[in-house]
Order: sequence, then structure tokens, then C-alpha cells
Amino acid sequence: MDPVCNCFSLRQATRRVTQLYDEAFAPLDLRATQYSLLRQVERRGPIALNPLAEIMVMGRATLGHNVRPLEQRGLLKLVVGEDRRSREVSITPAGRRALAKADALWQQAQETFENKIGAKEAAALRAMLHRVAATEFTLS
Repeated sequence: MDPVCNCFSLRQATRRVTQLYDEAFAPLDLRATQYSLLRQVERRGPIALNPLAEIMVMGRATLGHNVRPLEQRGLLKLVVGEDRRSREVSITPAGRRALAKADALWQQAQETFENKIGAKEAAALRAMLHRVAATEFTLS
């Protein structure tokens, strides 16, 4: 791929930043994606899997793949939803404790990133990335 390719550049940057956060969360045996998932469920839960997949910008199957290990560790709980066809996920007390421990590690990763990139630049980057994530791209 050409270095001017948007997809290639975003994926390179994402992998680099993910490595930083994965390293920060390693003492808790958490990955950056798992931390984000726990945080979103904590903020919005209990929540059905389909809306959670939309928030996470993940396919439903990918979300299920990410929820299972956290459920097995007792950090998330999956139950049958109100309409009995859907599943709802919620955070457990153990999940809340894991998040509390992870917050200091997250802060350390945030500060490391901002020290390298700049706080103002990091804020501008987050705003742009939120805009990108909110955009529905379709080929015409």
C-alpha cells in the first residue's frame, strides 16, 4: 500500500497506539480493546449487544468474540434480554474493580501519548477521529 493511503496510515497509527495501551494494561492481563469494552458497558449497561456493537463500531460477531473472555473472567455478565431474542451485557462488581485498577494505567498511557504528541494536538486528533468514526462511508 502507498503511504498516502488513508486506511494504511490510520491502521499504522492505531497499531502503534494500541501497543502503548496494551503495554500499560498488561499488569492486569487486559488489552486496550477489553478496557474500552468494559468502560462502555460500565457507562451504558446493561445494554443489548447490537447497540453496543454500533457504539464500538464492531460487527456483532466480533463483539461476541470480545465479550466472551471478559465474561469467562467474571468481569462482564451476559443475560437474555427483555424480548428473549437479544442478549444484554452488564458489568460485574469484579469488572468495576478491574476498571478502577486500570484507570491509573490508562492515565499513564494517556499522559505518555500526550507528552509525545502534545495535549492540544491530541485533542484535535481525537476530535477528527470521532468525526471519522461517526461517518458512514459508502462507495457510490
